[in-house]
Amino acid sequence: MTLIHAIILGVVQGLGEFLPISSSAHLIVTPWLLKFNDPGLAFDVALHAGTLLAIIAYFWKDWVILIGAFFTSLKKKRAQYTQEEKMIWYLIIASVPGAIIGKLLEEQAETIFRSPLLIASTMAVMGLVLWAADQMQKHRIDMDHIGLKESIIIGFSQALAIVPGVSRSGSTISAGLFLGLTREAAARFSFLMAMPIMIGATMVKAKPFIQAGVGTAEIVGILVSAVVGFLSIKYMLAYVRKYSYRIFVAYRLLFAFIVVVVYLIRN
Repeated sequence: MTLIHAIILGVVQGLGEFLPISSSAHLIVTPWLLKFNDPGLAFDVALHAGTLLAIIAYFWKDWVILIGAFFTSLKKKRAQYTQEEKMIWYLIIASVPGAIIGKLLEEQAETIFRSPLLIASTMAVMGLVLWAADQMQKHRIDMDHIGLKESIIIGFSQALAIVPGVSRSGSTISAGLFLGLTREAAARFSFLMAMPIMIGATMVKAKPFIQAGVGTAEIVGILVSAVVGFLSIKYMLAYVRKYSYRIFVAYRLLFAFIVVVVYLIRN
């Protein structure tokens, strides 16, 4: 793993984790397109640790409030919950389906789900799903009006992201848009619910990462993905306050087209 490759993959992870374009698809396809070796599990964990740092850095104030609300809620009846106390439980509930399905399909995710043509297909299909969700619904529900139903549905949509190309943020944002959330609320809820599952995934894979040893490439990957991830969150939220998700739909379709063309040329 050269430092140039570490920087490229750090940028790819930082952008792909939070923009609805699938980080897993890009981490698989980028080495394949540029013809360098897949860096392996340890480096993948480093990149995800970087984006975990990014989301903690951006939303730390929100999580201080939400964690405090969680402990306060334990002393109350549900009917007495404040909005923050409801929200932390909705985020917990939304994280469960993805964690369970991710564990059950972990082996497939690291083997049969890594085909370039499968990734091209899921990139294109989920791009069209995102377009439909963005265009066909009236986006009126803000963060304060997200309820249990929305949390459960968005939580199950997150589980689809085990397949590279689907995109965790893409599937959860699409589900939120279909449910009538505003574009910003769909993105913000998606980002907030990402943190518990990212912490869990990083902890599960921390042992092989530590055993493999942390070198310069891993440190560079963590730093680059953290910085790019933080900027991705910031500018993504600013962008969707004013504009639609159409640009991400176009990118997904273009990406899928390029992968198919390169695959056919090489085979």
